[in-house]
Amino acid sequence: MSPKIMTPEPPILSVKSLSVALPAGADRPFAIHDISLDLRPAEILCVVGESGSGKSILSSTMMGALPRGLAIQSGDLTLSDKALGDIDLTALSERAWRTIRGRRIAMIPQEPMAALNPSAKVGRQIEEVFAIHGRLTPKTRPAEALRLIKEMHLPDPERIAASYPHQLSGGQCQRICIAMALALSPDVLIADEPTTALDVTSQAQVLKLICELRDIHRQAVLFITHDLGVVADIADRIAVMEKGRLVEVGTAEQILKHPRQPYTQALIAAVPSFEPKPRAPVPNAKPGHCLEVDGLSKTYGRTRALKPANLTVERATTLAVVGESGSGKSTLARLLVRLIEPSDGTAVVNGHDLARLRGTALRQARRRIQMIFQDPFGSLNPRRSVGGTIARAAELAGCTRQEAEARAKALLERVGLSASAYARRPAAFSGGQRQRVGIARALAMRPDVLIADESVSALDVSVQAQVLTLLRELQMELGLTIVFITHDLRVAAQISDRVAVMRSGEIVELADTASIILDPQHPYTRALIAAAPGRGAI
Repeated sequence: MSPKIMTPEPPILSVKSLSVALPAGADRPFAIHDISLDLRPAEILCVVGESGSGKSILSSTMMGALPRGLAIQSGDLTLSDKALGDIDLTALSERAWRTIRGRRIAMIPQEPMAALNPSAKVGRQIEEVFAIHGRLTPKTRPAEALRLIKEMHLPDPERIAASYPHQLSGGQCQRICIAMALALSPDVLIADEPTTALDVTSQAQVLKLICELRDIHRQAVLFITHDLGVVADIADRIAVMEKGRLVEVGTAEQILKHPRQPYTQALIAAVPSFEPKPRAPVPNAKPGHCLEVDGLSKTYGRTRALKPANLTVERATTLAVVGESGSGKSTLARLLVRLIEPSDGTAVVNGHDLARLRGTALRQARRRIQMIFQDPFGSLNPRRSVGGTIARAAELAGCTRQEAEARAKALLERVGLSASAYARRPAAFSGGQRQRVGIARALAMRPDVLIADESVSALDVSVQAQVLTLLRELQMELGLTIVFITHDLRVAAQISDRVAVMRSGEIVELADTASIILDPQHPYTRALIAAAPGRGAI
């Protein structure tokens, strides 16, 4: 997917000196301040920046859907209309906005599973878009919904239309959301992190589809993402935001190859390289295997979620496990920490077979292997202080209350937070800070093995780099063995000693990182690497 050549057409959507004020007591006066941008037909403008930079507030403003408590303080937001002339979107009532949303400006959501109704078939949900806006007749809507599904290049469109969201993959659900956004042929598509939760092959398919649709229907696309690999693949122009301000705007070539501003340069420098780097051995690490998996499998009825898996992980090393959604990565992770029961096989951590233990013996052995979860927001109790959460884990490991509190405060400082953060609740922290709390909670049990299940996929590149650096420092200091589940091959290239590639519940290739990335043997591994966004561009 290569960016198309820019056209000199006038903008369809113009933002001029736009500012949105934050409520009193916020960390800065404005969510976005003095933003000016133009979006042209058949153009993909990527907006990048760290969490809190104002990207999503900008998109919400363009949709007339600002969160409660926020308001436009100044500036203009203008939609070009051939029949009516320029429309001042900042002056529209909610009733007037309903004629704009969906028809003129539509959004592709970040979480397709959350955006779709789990109790309705997806074909019917596309039909509802026409019904809400009074388009077509009840008899013609099913055929139009089916046409849109076919345009999404989905297999067996009739079956897809008759399916519920849970019967489809994440990539398929995202395509349904794109079909819903395109249903009324809007002039502007706003895509807010639409591929963050997708594996590389699904991501590549969705990005290719968006580019094809842009060329066919000539929509202007505002694409918000923290993944600069994605940006390299699809952007015509790039807008970089920091703390609510526009840092710089330019063509993809200008921004990615010749960034002018230090902030942009730092963002690009934080992107993990595909080139594996030699990893120094952990000092004083004991020889031998810390984790040994033999014939470990999981079956649900007739479905084999994990075929018999065999692997070993040396002490104080990192094994990355990569593969598409549904490949069995998370099933393997959950079996290793015994969150689900194995159908067969063994999982031995420093001589203790967690697959066979029961009762007290299992609880004691489980302390040796802990998990860092993917979602730093959903994995912490919002009603409990972060210090209390970490201290509770230490108590379960056998500490007294006083010892647990001391360990929790020490761990908060070790993961780069202040001991004074002990009494604060998760809502007071950013995503990257919450992930550090999750790491501290896992370390409170003093495990031998850490399982990180997509633990940096939701973080922007600079925070991701900080968390990965932290994990490496902790490994060097504590001699941790790490199993890192990820769909990001750039991350795998930088943090692992070995890589296991999974497909359809089976480990299809297992080798040292350099061999996997630079000389893959299995066709599926080669396909995964070829699908990785931004390869060769940054």
